[in-house]
Parts: sequence; C-alpha cells; structure tokens
Amino acid sequence: MGSAGEAGLDSTAVVRIYSDGACKGNPGPGGWGALLKWNDHERELYGGEANTTNNRMELLGVIHALEALSKPCRIEVYTDSQYVQKGISEWIIGWKRRGWKTADKKPVKNAELWRRLDELASTKGHRVTWHWVKGHAGHPENERADELANRGVTDPVGNA
Repeated sequence: MGSAGEAGLDSTAVVRIYSDGACKGNPGPGGWGALLKWNDHERELYGGEANTTNNRMELLGVIHALEALSKPCRIEVYTDSQYVQKGISEWIIGWKRRGWKTADKKPVKNAELWRRLDELASTKGHRVTWHWVKGHAGHPENERADELANRGVTDPVGNA
C-alpha cells in the first residue's frame, strides 16, 4: 500500500482520516490508530505507549495521520472523541489566548500534543474539516480505526 505522500496526491485531493485511541486502564497501556483514505487508496497506521491516557492516544491518532501527509490537501478528520473534535475546533482558541491555560486558569492537559496538532492542521497548507462520529455504532471506518488503536495497545512500536 502506498503512502499518502505519493505523487498521486495533490492539493485538490480529499483525504479522509478516521482516527481513534484506546487505553487499557486510564492511565495504562494505550494505542492509537488511523485509517487514511484518498481516491481509491487506503493506508493504516497504528502505534502505542506503555503508560498513557486515552486522551493522549486520541490526539496521537490524528497527529500521526497528519504527519503522514507530505503535500497540502483537503482533509476530513472523523473522530469519536469529542475531546479532539471540540478541542481543536473550539477550545483551542481560548487556550491560546490565555497562554495555554483553561478557563479556570489551570494548565491545559496534553498541551504539547495540542500545539503539535494545531501546527499540523494550520501551517502545512492543509484545509481541515473536523467531524465527530458516534463510537462503537457500526460506522465501518471508525470501527477499523478502533481495531487499529487496539492493535497499538499490544504492538506499541506499530507501523507509523
């Protein structure tokens, strides 16, 4: 399977990213997974960490998927994590304005990952649209992303 950075992918391409995170205990061993689909191509990514949280894995699924893209394109991200979807499209505006503090003046959890995600989504020439999908509701691509995330729990080295 080719990578999303191949010559066949250009700025007019639409890449659909389906991402998920999993954690066995919170904190505990965790995994992230992402399914990238463009034209008639697919690429699966997964990995994990030995001691992590579910929210970190949710973020890393999207981050690794965006890092796999080498050319600017239109991207539709589908996640079952409202933490990711609302965080990147709503909450991050206030966090940045307040110097990476929450509304109650506490440091933003996972700030280094949020900064990384924000940079990938906003400075690489991509046009990203964020979508929330209900998890474990039979959405085929979301179910595949969930399987990849669970694979990352048992194989944290993954394939990213």
